[in-house]
Amino acid sequence: MTSFAAPDGTRLAYREVGDGEPVICLPGGPADSRYLGDLGGLSAHRRLVLLDLRGTGLSALPADAASYRCDRQVADVEALREHLGLPRADVLAHSGGANLALRYAARHQRRVGRLALITPGVRAVGVCIDGPMRRARALRRKGEPWFPAAFAALEAITEGTGTDTGSDWEAIAPFFCGRWDAEARLHHAAGQPVNGEAVAHFAAEGAFDPEATRAALAAFANPVLLLAGEYDLNSPPEAVAECAGLFPCASLVEQPGAGHYPWMGDPCRFVAAVSAFLG
Repeated sequence: MTSFAAPDGTRLAYREVGDGEPVICLPGGPADSRYLGDLGGLSAHRRLVLLDLRGTGLSALPADAASYRCDRQVADVEALREHLGLPRADVLAHSGGANLALRYAARHQRRVGRLALITPGVRAVGVCIDGPMRRARALRRKGEPWFPAAFAALEAITEGTGTDTGSDWEAIAPFFCGRWDAEARLHHAAGQPVNGEAVAHFAAEGAFDPEATRAALAAFANPVLLLAGEYDLNSPPEAVAECAGLFPCASLVEQPGAGHYPWMGDPCRFVAAVSAFLG
C-alpha cells in the first residue's frame, strides 16, 4: 500500500494493481477497497489505483468526523490525482462510490477523462429508487431456493415492518449477487462497511446537491459508461438508465445475470465491456 496526505492532513492509502495507464477506482460502502480485488481481471488492461476512502481499510481516521461527508471527500480524490501527477484521470466507481465520482466530475470536469460508473449509487443526482422497482427485480429470482425467505425479508423492509437486529438485511443479501454460493457469500461479507461513523456521515445533510450536480454533468462532454446488473436491487437498471440520461455522451450496459458485483458472476463479460470503454 502507498499513502498520501489529504488536504486536511489525513493519511489516505491506496493500492495499485496491474500495468498501463492508471484509472482511479472508488469503492462503495464506504468500505475497504479490497473487495474490488482486481475487478475480475481488469488489471490486465489498466493499472488500477484503488483508494481506501478516509476511515476505511488502511486509510487513517480523520480528526473531524464531518469530513466523511461525500462532498467533502471530493478534495481527497483531487489530492490523489495530484499525488499521481496526472493532468487528468480516468475514474471508475462502484456502488456508493459513484456518488463521490459524480460530485467529483461535477466539480472538476477538466480533471476527469473517462468516467465508468459500475452499478452506481444515484443519490448525488436525485434519482429515485422505490420499493416497486426493487420488488420487480427481486421477482426475477423466484426460482432460486433462497427466494422465499429473502423475498419475505425484502417485503418487511419495504413496508417498514422489518426487525431492528439486521437479520432481514442479512436475509436479502442473495439479491445483491448474480449467484449465491460460498464465494459470493464471502465476497459480499468482505464488501460490508465496518466503520459505522463513516457510513452515517457520508450521506449527511449537505452531502448532495442534486440540482446543481445535474446541471454541471449536463456539460460533462467526455465519455461515460454506466454498467447495471440485471438482478441488482441496490442499483436497479431503470435507475441507472435515468442517470445515464443526464450526460451528453453516455453508454448504458446492462449485464445479463449480474447482481451488484458484476465482475464476480461473469468477469469476462464485465472486463470486455469496461476495458473496451476505457481503452
